[in-house]
Amino acid sequence: MCGIIGYVGSADATPILIDGLRKLEYRGYDSAGVALLDGHGLQVRKRAGRISNLAQLLQEQPVQGTTGIGHTRWATHGGVTDANAHPHLDQSGKLALIHNGVIENFQALRDQLTAQGHTFRTETDTEVLAHLIGGIFDDLPGARNKTTLLEALRAALKQVSGTYGLALMHVDVPGVILAARRGSPLILGIGKGEHFVVSDVSAIIGHTRDVVYLDDYDLVTIERDCFDITSLAGAGTHFQVSKVEFTSEDAEKGDFPHFMLKEIFEQPESTRDAMRGRLSDQESTAKLGGLNMTSRELRDIERIVLTGCGTAFHAALVGEYLIESLAHLPVECEFASEFRYRNMPMEKGTLVFAISQSGETIDTLAALRESKRKGHRTLGICNNVGSTLARESDGGVYMHAGPEIGVAATKSFTSQITVLVLLALLLGRIRHLSSAQGIEVIQALETVPDKIRQVLGEAENIKYLAEKYADAAGFLFFGRQQNYPIALEGALKLKEISYKFAEGHPSAELKHGIIALVGPEVPSVMIMPDDAVFEKNVNTLEQIKAREGMVIAIATEGRKDLAKVVDDIIYIPKCPDYIAPILSAIPLQLFAYYLAVHLGCDVDKPRNLAKSVTVE
Repeated sequence: MCGIIGYVGSADATPILIDGLRKLEYRGYDSAGVALLDGHGLQVRKRAGRISNLAQLLQEQPVQGTTGIGHTRWATHGGVTDANAHPHLDQSGKLALIHNGVIENFQALRDQLTAQGHTFRTETDTEVLAHLIGGIFDDLPGARNKTTLLEALRAALKQVSGTYGLALMHVDVPGVILAARRGSPLILGIGKGEHFVVSDVSAIIGHTRDVVYLDDYDLVTIERDCFDITSLAGAGTHFQVSKVEFTSEDAEKGDFPHFMLKEIFEQPESTRDAMRGRLSDQESTAKLGGLNMTSRELRDIERIVLTGCGTAFHAALVGEYLIESLAHLPVECEFASEFRYRNMPMEKGTLVFAISQSGETIDTLAALRESKRKGHRTLGICNNVGSTLARESDGGVYMHAGPEIGVAATKSFTSQITVLVLLALLLGRIRHLSSAQGIEVIQALETVPDKIRQVLGEAENIKYLAEKYADAAGFLFFGRQQNYPIALEGALKLKEISYKFAEGHPSAELKHGIIALVGPEVPSVMIMPDDAVFEKNVNTLEQIKAREGMVIAIATEGRKDLAKVVDDIIYIPKCPDYIAPILSAIPLQLFAYYLAVHLGCDVDKPRNLAKSVTVE
């Protein structure tokens, strides 16, 4: 949450900061601001609302400089106002600070600083941190230079409890930006005669693809021609320069009106890329070398725990059905936000998978660390090669889905499920699946991209249905077994971007209370492909229709008889049970998208949400 960008170089920083903030806006869009050193002092411009509001202010009150920082905010402490927008200044007005995270002991620090004569102008924890650093810097003896400023930052952070990804600069130390990380992502961008610090590489991919993914407790000093990375303790630290895989074009909308629609239509490619090089016809299995586990170690697994948040948790629920079905291994799914607070019995043979698109979700990272703390091998499934999850896990699988900018996850969800099918196949083949059965799974997986294209071909029909039902009071989503999590995900997508009431439930639970909500004003979406429980789903459908409920069915092509019973139907291609969740999810993504667009909602930046949840 929140977007951070800092720049030191020879170019005018203002357009670089604004362009970067636009690319970071999906991380938070309550307010935005910039601060620049213009050679005469510190110039700050900030506004509540979207980046466009800040851009308008800069047209009215332009500012130039070659050193600057910018921030787009997702509010944690304090309301959404111009004053509470970042950057924040210290007591002297010479230090400007931007911050992502939460300073948990900010009130105690604020009281301490107030007693020392500091005056605060905002409600934020970030202003307290700015005052703390600035006050220490002002009190330090000797020269006022980057070494002294770094010493003040280090001393201040040792008093702080909580999380931070921050960047700051000071009038008395021109041409220098300091940054620090603990618990919130921060990346150093290395250019030629310029350097950057950002919370997401998408903000600078047009300027450089050489980056250093900073670790917790790293402090970095950047100048035009050099940078230095040290630890909070004061020692040097090991770092690696990485090359960003994607290009600036990958992070653009292209001809699509929204990132979300672009990413929905990228799913043939993203699922293919999740499988690329990982299917072995010769051995009838999947190859997942990143797990860093031998076949013997994989056979010794007695239990698997899948953990994640939001959409990633729904993918985990699908994975539970897949792994139990194909590999006959017991699987449990845990909300990452609850994982570390539970005293869950976990036997020696338990393998934990943490699932996160960004690899920076704070609750998922906490679950990973708790699992490792208790001695369990913990692997990751994520989309970001340089993420904290990727670096801290014992191994894992990259999704290779490419950048996902839309706040509502789409292609990352189907890529996660694809990876979980691969995992289920691998585990199944070293246990009981025959070679012939393994080949069947591989052949089914290889058809997925084309089957997704077939589903996407129904977009206009789905758009018509979304507009038809746009005035409904709310929606109920139903599915069974591996399609129950798809009902949850369909409801979540609709809630996230259209703000409609929506709930997902197991179909068989209808009569256990949920049926009280059924009526003409609340349509039901039934996910009911041809599988072992199809007839059971028909029974649920009949109970809804008996109470004048309207029903939209997601069904396997060829089910013309079903069209006579339901109000509307969306067909998916015939496929095995373990592929159906991928195909069933896509019509629900399109349905939510077109309904939200029809209602005039901002689907890429839904209210109150941010892409990567990096605060607890």
